[in-house]
Amino acid sequence: MTRSAADEHRIVARVFTDRVRGADPKAWDNPAPCEGWVARDVVRHLVEWLPDFLKAGAGVELPKGPSVDDDPVAAWATHRDGVQALLDDPATAHKLLSNPHIGEIPLDQAVDRFYTADVLMHTWDLSRATGQDEHLDPARCAQLLDGMLPLDDVLRASGQYGPRVEVPESVDVQTRLLAFIGRKP
Repeated sequence: MTRSAADEHRIVARVFTDRVRGADPKAWDNPAPCEGWVARDVVRHLVEWLPDFLKAGAGVELPKGPSVDDDPVAAWATHRDGVQALLDDPATAHKLLSNPHIGEIPLDQAVDRFYTADVLMHTWDLSRATGQDEHLDPARCAQLLDGMLPLDDVLRASGQYGPRVEVPESVDVQTRLLAFIGRKP
């Protein structure tokens, strides 16, 4: 059974939300696995890139919350709720997002493919930075990795992923995914 983009976001964002809420307030400046980032930068990245992507590609504006520097928990909650409202709106499935790199794609599919997948991967980054449970759903990891493997050259060329880390094939799917995107789990 395939979940809707709204349902998938709801599930993935819930886990990220648990990590955001579970972060010790003193942990927001801990180093994150993304080079040069601290824990709050993981939240900042998710809160800041999608609004510009949606506005440029579909004329959609998400609500703005407080600064991640002032309140990362509230900044994430405002952003998450705005994305969820967009995906829950029945009209969203009939809107297109246009982007010079990907062409035209249904808006809900674009959010699912590019953003919700990003939330899943960055859940591990935030978990690692804040000393929380790093476990990701194996089925989601497998699905994401299977979709990314054929795009290896394209993904590396985008500059959005670090060099692939070699790991034995016998490791679990989460470790394979993280290594694929350049993390050292």
